[in-house]
Amino acid sequence: MSRILVTGIQGQLGRELQKVLSSHEVVVGTGRDRLDFSQPETIRNILPEIEPDIAINAAAYTAVDKAESEPELANTINGIAPGVLAEETEKLGIPLIHVSTDYVFDGSQSRPYLETDPTNPLGIYGASKLAGENAIRDAGDRHIIIRTAWVYGTGGKGNFVKTMLRLGGDRPDLKVVCDQIGSPTWTGDLASAIGQIVRDRLDLNGTYHYTNSGVASWYDFAIAIFEEARSLEFPLQVDRVFPIVTSEYPTPAKRPPFSVLNSRKLADALGSPPPYWRDGLRKMLSEWRSTR
Repeated sequence: MSRILVTGIQGQLGRELQKVLSSHEVVVGTGRDRLDFSQPETIRNILPEIEPDIAINAAAYTAVDKAESEPELANTINGIAPGVLAEETEKLGIPLIHVSTDYVFDGSQSRPYLETDPTNPLGIYGASKLAGENAIRDAGDRHIIIRTAWVYGTGGKGNFVKTMLRLGGDRPDLKVVCDQIGSPTWTGDLASAIGQIVRDRLDLNGTYHYTNSGVASWYDFAIAIFEEARSLEFPLQVDRVFPIVTSEYPTPAKRPPFSVLNSRKLADALGSPPPYWRDGLRKMLSEWRSTR
């Protein structure tokens, strides 16, 4: 059994990774109490102590709007720390799997983004994640960067699904943006894909995309959340959901209007396409309902 370091173990992806990997590998999870990415130099001391065979970085600053007012902190956690982690994994001669984002793109094209398409982040969050990607590439070749999008899960502090259920439990009417398009991605499916890479010892390196298959707007996503939640008897008050455009819901950070990622490269390596996004949503809600 390999010894796997998983950073960000208390987040929604970190928790899923621990569940997926722990049956096959020895998982050493670290949170901010032990590995603080806002203090990148601490990474240099921790890795030799843990002596992992593989490192998976699921830690990140993910507050997209707050990043606009905290650019230095966002860049330290998302841009500088991953580079230090990559330098240390290179020294140890072990691979690094790093999770990045669709927000490295500006969303101006109308076809799913390939790994080779030009990046052009619109905000601080996307720019900090791109800086992290580049720092990892500069550190060496023993890495896999996996860009994903619209991630949600049962763990962690919050996400779009949990927000919709909270609001839908209190309000009869909601307004949701309909002109931003992406691929909702369940952490369970993303963690399973990463787990297969580790379990099968796939000889991969470079940049890959992975999201659940299919596309939706945030409005479509919200409608699906309420439909699936009602079938599972979640307590809901919401009766009507109105589509609005982005200009009607201004936010500090700009979002890419179209950030669908082409996942074929990694799907071919894994031997199967990603599950459909609504199937992932149904599984997540069923799992969460069983714990409430």
